[in-house]
Amino acid sequence: MTRLYHVPLSPFCRKVRLTLAEKKVEVELVEERYWEQDPEFLRRNPAAKIPVIKLNGKTMSESQAICEYLEDTIPEPRLLPKDADGRYEVRRLCSWFDDKFHDEVTSKLVYERVNKKVMKQGYPDSKNVKSGATRIKYHLDYMHWLLDQRRWLAGNEMTLADFAAAAHLSSLDYISDVDWNRSQNVKDWYAKIKSRPSFRSILADQVPGFPPPAHYADLDF
Repeated sequence: MTRLYHVPLSPFCRKVRLTLAEKKVEVELVEERYWEQDPEFLRRNPAAKIPVIKLNGKTMSESQAICEYLEDTIPEPRLLPKDADGRYEVRRLCSWFDDKFHDEVTSKLVYERVNKKVMKQGYPDSKNVKSGATRIKYHLDYMHWLLDQRRWLAGNEMTLADFAAAAHLSSLDYISDVDWNRSQNVKDWYAKIKSRPSFRSILADQVPGFPPPAHYADLDF
């Protein structure tokens, strides 16, 4: 069976999990304390990063590369458009969320509020938390603008870009750091993607010491 080394609130792991589930690939989830840099894990990925997946006799890392490998080897359901312009837009938005959104928001909120405690690295930095809480507003407004023109983030079909965004927002929603009242467009979009069968395991995640809010697994918020 396919095996994914992950941590529950990692948006990069969640993006891969959503892609696997959408393509109906059964997977064994193995929680990996990657920050401890266990020699066995370093053999799987010398970069000491998650996710790492064992699939088709291969060991692979880097979430975008894994997702595009799945797209190439399991083409249905399609998560990247056939045309070059469409594929560009999906990749651009995946980069937006995995780079810019991650640096400005996820790393400032999830990592400060949860990861530091789990990794025993001290207390949250209030300046980082304040910065993340401010910057998420800009990103939600950008998503609102995109969804004003399209049914989904990258176009009129659901794509990997939606999974990249939902992976980050779901991690933040676990700690109640998303103001869903800021944009009805974004709230409706998230309700659609949250209600998909591929999202069920994400909504079942539990992090010891950090219970999710009541609305987290509520498909109707």
